[in-house]
Amino acid sequence: MSEFSFQPMPRADAGLSRKAAIVGIGETDYPALYKAARAKAPGLEPATPEALARTAFEHALADAGLERGDIDGLSLSLIYGGPTPGALSAELGIEPAFQIACSGLFAGPLPIVCEAIASGKADTVAMIYAAASRSISRKYGGGTYSGSEAGTPTSYYYYHPWGWSSQAAHWALIAQRYLDLYGYDEADLGAVAMQLRRNAIASPQAIMKAPMSTEDYLASRYIVRPMHLFDMCLVNDGAVCLIVRRADLARDGARPPVHVAGWGEAKARGSKFDTLVRQRLAPQLQDAGAQALAMAGLDLAAIGHFEGYHPASIHLVNQIEGYGFVDPGDGLRAFREGEMAVGGRLPVNVGGGMMSGAYMHGWNLAAEAVRQLRGEAGAQQIADLEASMVSVAQTDQAHPVILARAA
Repeated sequence: MSEFSFQPMPRADAGLSRKAAIVGIGETDYPALYKAARAKAPGLEPATPEALARTAFEHALADAGLERGDIDGLSLSLIYGGPTPGALSAELGIEPAFQIACSGLFAGPLPIVCEAIASGKADTVAMIYAAASRSISRKYGGGTYSGSEAGTPTSYYYYHPWGWSSQAAHWALIAQRYLDLYGYDEADLGAVAMQLRRNAIASPQAIMKAPMSTEDYLASRYIVRPMHLFDMCLVNDGAVCLIVRRADLARDGARPPVHVAGWGEAKARGSKFDTLVRQRLAPQLQDAGAQALAMAGLDLAAIGHFEGYHPASIHLVNQIEGYGFVDPGDGLRAFREGEMAVGGRLPVNVGGGMMSGAYMHGWNLAAEAVRQLRGEAGAQQIADLEASMVSVAQTDQAHPVILARAA
């Protein structure tokens, strides 16, 4: 039995493409958890990573049609702390020979698990992510870093004395430059939030269900101008479990397998200010996207669905432009004109994303892609979908993963 921490992501390698498949997905009930946490009813027990993880695991196991004894690997991603893989294994009633603690963000852990499966370390791995963000009163802002009440670590951001003291301050400066450079206004920026809200209304798992108009968007308070409240991600509790299996074993499963076809990674060098504000991470997105497509043996036109990590609306725009789905400066127009909706040119974050769906550090986006590729997305189903890209792009790096329908 082995436990490791934060293993490096394996390089894109065509020899690892489609060697593993996602055969089960499980999620907590995000709307119910959000409602309970906001209501703060007397006697309410706050959510814990263990309880959230257990719920997601049970749902994924049932979804995959597997038994506990089939699970011989565990990848655990608890971004704000919790039990070790060994302790959680005991609680879940599994005895995996392969156990690993991974980064909390989706993207890096999946390639690590795929490589482990290809090298014979495990056949069937439960990948579990859990975060009790709202229950621990997690905040994202300036100030000191001191535990559960922490703001953003000031050491991570290099321009704190000039106001870059939070994620929102980053996105606001990027957004203002984008609006000025390409001739948009705040109402245009609101097209992203409104599209994701329409997607959320059609999604059973989404938290935010109230319709949103341009007037509603513009009337919402500023977080950091020009970013409004509805431009920012949610803070909510939840967990996701993906069960990943060796591809040959996945063929006869209870659900259609979804192959992990490709991935990529590119990190910024030099000035973070230049990378984020002037370049909008475009070189990293182009590089990482090319790696993932080459590994999968696909071109960009084969990607019929995109799920992008977005702590703020402008970051989602940066990704669809940076990967080359639309030209630079064309992202807001594409959202405004419905090209990013189901039935449009490239459906984006069809479950409501992280601004109206749920903020699960990208893991719920992967679950949505699996549903789409299985043909199980109901009213939001994308017709004739063969491949999806799920992207986690941070402030200085890009990590796309390509998932594909099994032949």
